[in-house]
Formats: sequence, C-alpha cells, structure tokens
Amino acid sequence: MKSSQFLLLTLLGLPFCASAQHDNEEIETVVVTATRTAQAADQVLAPVIVIDRATIERSMAADLGDLLKFHAGLDIARSGGVGQPTSVFMRGTESNHTLVMIDGVKINPGTAGGAALQQISPALVERIEIVKGPRSSLYGSEAIGGVINVITRGHAGPNGVSASLGGGSFGTDDGQVNGRMSGARGNLGAGVSWLDTDGYPVQTGSTLASGHDNLSVNLSGGLTLAGVNVNARHWDARGNTEYLDFLLTPLDQDFKNQATTLQLDATPSASWETSILLSHVVDELTQNQSPDFFSTDRDALDWQNDIQAGIHQLTAGLYLSAEDTKAMTWGSAYAAATDVKAIYAQDQISFGSHDLVAAARHTSHETAGNHNTWNLDYAFAITPRLRLNAGAGTGFRAPDSSERFGFGGNPALQPETSTNLELGANFRPDALRQFWLRIFRNEIDNLIEYIILDFNTYEGINQNVARARIDGLEAGYEYRDENWQFRIEAIAQDPTDLDTGEQLLRRASQSLTASAVRNIGRYEVGLDMLCSSERKDFGYPSPVTLPGYGLFNLNGRLGLGQNWWLQARIENILDKQYQTVAGYPSASRGVYLSFNYRSF
Repeated sequence: MKSSQFLLLTLLGLPFCASAQHDNEEIETVVVTATRTAQAADQVLAPVIVIDRATIERSMAADLGDLLKFHAGLDIARSGGVGQPTSVFMRGTESNHTLVMIDGVKINPGTAGGAALQQISPALVERIEIVKGPRSSLYGSEAIGGVINVITRGHAGPNGVSASLGGGSFGTDDGQVNGRMSGARGNLGAGVSWLDTDGYPVQTGSTLASGHDNLSVNLSGGLTLAGVNVNARHWDARGNTEYLDFLLTPLDQDFKNQATTLQLDATPSASWETSILLSHVVDELTQNQSPDFFSTDRDALDWQNDIQAGIHQLTAGLYLSAEDTKAMTWGSAYAAATDVKAIYAQDQISFGSHDLVAAARHTSHETAGNHNTWNLDYAFAITPRLRLNAGAGTGFRAPDSSERFGFGGNPALQPETSTNLELGANFRPDALRQFWLRIFRNEIDNLIEYIILDFNTYEGINQNVARARIDGLEAGYEYRDENWQFRIEAIAQDPTDLDTGEQLLRRASQSLTASAVRNIGRYEVGLDMLCSSERKDFGYPSPVTLPGYGLFNLNGRLGLGQNWWLQARIENILDKQYQTVAGYPSASRGVYLSFNYRSF
C-alpha cells in the first residue's frame, strides 16, 4: 500500500471512532519538556506525546522500549529480548539523534550509540514526555529527531506505599516497591524495582537463551530553606545481560547507569523565577569475557531563569558540562575529556489568537567548535477548537568519543546538522476528543560514516560524507471519557539516503499504532496494536529486507478491593514471528501476571 493511501484510509476512519458526547471534565495534562516551562499539553506548539502513570502501569512493560514502540514514528530496533540493546529512531532520524533525559538531565553516553533505553525500569517512572522534532535550541547536542524526558516517581503526591510482585513467560520474575511521605519540614520518596528473566534464544542459529537482570533504585527528597526549594534525586540501574557474539559464543556484560541531581528553585520577585540544576551522570558497560568496556562520567550545571513581562514569557540560561569518557573496544583504547559551554534564550508570546515561540542557543563544544541552533514555532487559532501550526528549527549532534578516537577514529570530525520544517493542525471538537495532522521535512547533513580505505583489511576512517532527508505525514485521534480511552496514530515517512537514494536502515516507511481501554466496574481490559511496514537492515553483501508485521498485546485488570488488584498481560497474542534487527528474532507469545497493592 502506498504511503498516501495508507494515511488517507486512516484519516477517513478516524471520525467514525468513539464520538459519544459526555459531560466529563477533562484532567489537564501539563508538559514541561517542549519549552522548559509548564504548559497545558493542548497548548504546546511542538508535537508532543505524554505517557502517563496509568498507561505505564497498565502496560506492564519491562523497559522503556516496550512503551515507546506503541507510538507511530518511534521505530524501535531491539537485538533480541528484554535487556538486549535497544534503539529508537524518531521520525526517521538516526538512533543517536534522540536526546534522552532522566528528570531533565541528559543520559546519552559520550562514548557510542544512544541512551540505554533497555535499562530504564517503567516501575520507577511517573510519566514520559516526548517532543518530536529538533530541540537543540533548548538542549544542545543529540536533539535532532526529538527529546524523550523520563520523569521518575518522586516525593510529590499523596503519602503511602505501592507494591507489586509478578512473573511470567521465559522465566521472568519482577517486583517493585515505591513509597512517599511528607511533613512540615519536607518530603521523601523511595522506590526499588527488580527484574530477572531467563530469556530465550535471541539469535537465529542458536538454541542458547540469553538472560537479563536489572535492579533499579530511585530516591528523592525536597524541603524549603529560607524561601528556596531544594530537591534532590538519585536514579540507579545496574545488572547483567547475557548475549552471543558473531560466532554464537555465549558472553555477558555488566551495566551501571546513574543520574543524580540537586535542584534549587527560588522566586526573587513576582515576575522572576530562577532555578539551578546540578547533575552527575554515569554510564558504564563492562564485558566479562574480555577487557572491553565503555565509561561515561558527566557533571553539568544548568541555570535557568523565567521572566514574565506582559505578553512575553522569557526564558534564558547557562549550561556547563564536563565529560570524561574511557573505552577499550576491538583492541583500541582511548580516554577523552570534553567541556561544553552554552547559553540559551527563548521568548513565548501570546496575543489574541496568535502564539509564537522563538528560541536560540549558542554552544561552545571543546572538540566540535561553536554551533548556533534555533527554533521558531507559530500557531493561529482559527476558532477555539481549530488551530493551525507552523514550525522550523535546526539541530546538531557533536561526534562522540568513539567516532573521534575509537575504531576508525577521526579527531577532525564536524557535527552532524539538521534543518526541520513542518506544518500542522489540531482540532478539538470537545473536551473528550482531538484530531491532529502534521507534515514535516527534516534534512540532515554531515552524517558520519565509516569509510573503508583498504578492502583487504577493512581498515578505514570515520568521515562526514552522508546526507539524508526525511519527508513525513503523521496523523492521530484520541478519545477519553470515564469508561473509554482510545488512541490511534499513523505515520507515512520517506527516510532517504540522498547519496544512494535508498531507504535508511531500520526505519519503517509506514506504521500504525492504536490503543483501546475499557473500564467496567472493577474490571479493565485493554488492547495495544502496532502495524509496521517492511524495513531495510544491514546485510552482506547488500542490505536485507525485514518483512512488515503486526503486533497485538492484551492486558486486563481485576480489582480485589479498595487497595488490591490483579493485572495480566498477553504479549504478542497472535504469536507473530518478526525481527526489528536482522538475525535477532523478537519474543514469541508471552503471558505475565502481577499482584498489586496501593495504600492511597
């Protein structure tokens, strides 16, 4: 089916979905990531997705990848099952073109690849904010395809304890405990989750199962001293993952990921708010059958100021970071220190039916030089229910340490850069329903590729030689009332290598996702669906084609009283055999059950 036909059928079908009128009052969803300031989600000019705590809990997802894959335009590539390397390709961009944050702090490693999505336990997550399109103007390097901000469960909210214990297919056991308490002097929160699975054979040609275990802890606390709000958080995930090498030899590696923050907030005047965020991030991966390892250690300071001046909401800040990276891989070792300095500014203007957001950032990167990025978003409300949007922005990604000093290293590499344009429309016929449509084009230059110089030894060098263009059309519909929740999203995109004319690897040109949830008294039943077209992947002597697939997950909940409930999930209910990475089959049908308690 052609992309235009795919989107047309989707759009024609949307108005016939649930459309009954109800008088329920909508609970407002607030988003911070798009502009660094709190906004109602339906007022944000950039395309955003919010995955709330109720959705996370209902999904029984093992990691972040399992949550993200049910949103169109977020192509997930996983090399096997739970705990195996997982990448996200947002709107057709590269896997290292998405900035991932924990509580507003960048956790992307400085060594190679994207953030370790497979190590983030949903049990410790309050909500996830996803902003599509470049946001380097606010957050710097990596934010070419978009930003994923994972907000952990903290000390805010009602006092009490929640817990769950469960298990299921592939020898999986998991559990979590979270607690919060508050008093006159401050607030405290703590959570721990654990997951252990025997796994399954994750590579074709092998019968050996690859297991994984993850122990994650989240601590938070807050108090007010002399008018200054002081908040501290610490997230820690560590464990072990088994895998196979190219010769199908069983190996394993230990991982550790940490993000520690101290935030100071003050309001010097009625129109001025200021915040200082200090952070320390650790990303470590250690092989147990060889001396290979990757290590990132990053300290950062982010000072943000928000000033209200009439119709202008001004944001300006300073960002400083010091990063140390070390690695040993393929017989090559390196150690690098990288300092980054940046200033950023943003103006949000609202006047009548018009909204405008303009943002800019100047980054001084020790190895990538000086770089300027910007965003400009505009919206016009034709009626209180219909709004048109237009946006443009630039992004960049500084070369990581492995590209500069590892295998094929080239210290002279320049940043990858992008320019994104888009148009959109949002229609809300009432408080329960909304439709949206977006058209975008993202052009990326100076893409880094490994160029073979000697075909006998395959020795080569990384160079800025590639270009890409992604044209896309995405649409969606959402309906919510007290008994029903329904969401459908679709994207048709053309991620193209401009030098070869070929489709970029591991990205589908079409995908459709949907979710339906029905509440019936103490029962709840839900269905998640993902349909993805074929995609290309690495192969020898030429790329291979991975077939398209359809994935369906069924989940249910049974209330056992005011504080107790049972929850179940059947994953891949049709037992579809499919791959998102060539040679690595995804999990077959699985059944999971958990017993849950909440005191509040």
